[in-house]
Amino acid sequence: MSIKKNQASLIALAPVALLCLGYAKMSLVEPVNALENGIEQINQNYPELPTDKTQVAQNSDQKILIVVTNHDQLGTTGRKTGFYLDEVAHPHAVFTQAGFEVDFVSPTGEEAPIDPKSYDLDDPLNRQFVENETVMAQIEDTLSPQEIDPSEYSAVFFAGGHGVMWDLPDNQELAQITAAIYERGGIVGAVCHGPAGLVNVRLSDGSYLVAGKTLAAFTNEEEEAVELTDQMPFLLETKLIKRGAQHTEAPNFQPHVVVSDRLVTGQNPASATQTAEEMVELLQ
Repeated sequence: MSIKKNQASLIALAPVALLCLGYAKMSLVEPVNALENGIEQINQNYPELPTDKTQVAQNSDQKILIVVTNHDQLGTTGRKTGFYLDEVAHPHAVFTQAGFEVDFVSPTGEEAPIDPKSYDLDDPLNRQFVENETVMAQIEDTLSPQEIDPSEYSAVFFAGGHGVMWDLPDNQELAQITAAIYERGGIVGAVCHGPAGLVNVRLSDGSYLVAGKTLAAFTNEEEEAVELTDQMPFLLETKLIKRGAQHTEAPNFQPHVVVSDRLVTGQNPASATQTAEEMVELLQ
């Protein structure tokens, strides 16, 4: 008799138990769903952050070559120049954070000077860069073009700074390295005055690499705004257009980045980070 009563009690309690179990399941599932949705939202808002550790590990097998200048005299002004710190430090941070190995090359394979005007250590990425002894040792003793095997690199990036206007355009070894990387399916990037290193790069069919490409670079108007038009060996925007490029621009000193096939270019220092991020996106 007691057994039947217990059975009846269990049967009566079954719907309550199932209801409780349902609430328990909801209380576990809803936070998990919220977490997953939150992570997805973060990935959408900050696609440049390498949240996928597997992807970072895969990138570690790839190398990016950053080209910097050796030239340190700003025309006849008596002022020093070199590479613009933001245009090296910020892309370097993007590349290494994404897991890529980075090398530095210059026309002579000697020290690459930093433009004093860009030496802003209130910028955390600039400070991180110059306080990294290993990185600065690479800057003080860059690789020479003769030491570079283009087949080892997935991308090449030309940093700017006014110095590049003098020693990059006519360096045939760097031009050949760039063409070789590009024609193997690699990515070519440049920011601000960096595209000066591309004006004489020819592909194996004799055409200029920039011909027919849409791109961005330091504009003639920006050069006039910094009062250095008369000091430049040539005007970069004008030369790129002469080489067959479609030059585009934003208002002075505003970020502007263009992706054209496997060429990624940025207009000015404010465009450096995004230029590197777009290169990483193409390399994934």
